[in-house]
Amino acid sequence: MSNDIDEIRSALRAMLGDTSTPEHVVAAESAGWNEGAWRVLRETGFAGIGVPESAGGSGGTLTEAAVVLGELGRASASVPYAEHALIAGWLATRAGKQLDAQVATAAVAPGLSVAADETLRGTVQRVPWARSADRIMVIIPDDDGASVAVLAGDSVAITPGRNFADEARDRVDLDGVAPVESWRIDADGLEQVRLRTAFARAALIAGALARVLELTVRYTGERVQFGRPIGRFQAVQRHVVKTAEQTSLATMAVEAAAHGEREELDLPAAASAKIVASQAATISSAHSHQAHGAIGMTKEYELGQLSRRLWSWRDEGGTAQHWSRRLGTAVAAAGTDAVWPLVSSGTDAAARSRA
Repeated sequence: MSNDIDEIRSALRAMLGDTSTPEHVVAAESAGWNEGAWRVLRETGFAGIGVPESAGGSGGTLTEAAVVLGELGRASASVPYAEHALIAGWLATRAGKQLDAQVATAAVAPGLSVAADETLRGTVQRVPWARSADRIMVIIPDDDGASVAVLAGDSVAITPGRNFADEARDRVDLDGVAPVESWRIDADGLEQVRLRTAFARAALIAGALARVLELTVRYTGERVQFGRPIGRFQAVQRHVVKTAEQTSLATMAVEAAAHGEREELDLPAAASAKIVASQAATISSAHSHQAHGAIGMTKEYELGQLSRRLWSWRDEGGTAQHWSRRLGTAVAAAGTDAVWPLVSSGTDAAARSRA
């Protein structure tokens, strides 16, 4: 497994080094996504990691998917891997269907109404990559779980929108749109969609933080003031150390959430990963910008590109406050006997009590 992970990481880093440079990142922001990088990911099979081969993917576990997400975050690559593979791919697999879209995206859509003829009406806000998707999966929650409706991208009205990183987050309007196909998922399936969305953002954050740390160490080692590198000053060293601490915390939390051969995430691990990663995004960006000074705020410099993604991803998929409430409520409902097993071994006992 470790050799496979190293090979995935090495190959992806080289590939993204050619397709998601800081110059590519700036160019992609006008379109809302990096189409060239996505095309290469699809051609090489990386876009399908985490989706079983039987469903049209490349196979692989959540651990390998986390490596892909980490490298994408590190390179500020604006591509729909999380929604395409971890959400849409998982939903298709669960339903025994093929993921045959060039670009698939997915979003939970509580405001949609389903007519007697199964056509859909309503608006879905901030759908990632909707303008570029040929298939849009909307997950419509109800008392028993959710309905999953697959829509053709050209059958809906799309109003472009963006997050703070200039990644596509579009409004999708439906006025009597008939889905290409639809099916049901239970409450556990709906929960898994939410956990996977949170986990994906946590993994992207961890990857971005690793690059932020590299940039901070390099800059403070090269920038000279008063006759020596600024990294030798204790005040600056503190900023570097804090950035390193938070990077390690986020990385460990993501690795723990995906550990082993698990096919599904549990609430304690996924919630903890998102809480830790979102908090680390705030703390690390503050310290890294203090170490860099004004250059860190420029759009062309990597730190500025990464920071805007950190600030966007920390809130997407649920904020740290949201998942803290979910986790705390679940642990309290599970009872005192569940607390120590949860802390000591990461058991999902608390997850069995719905928050």
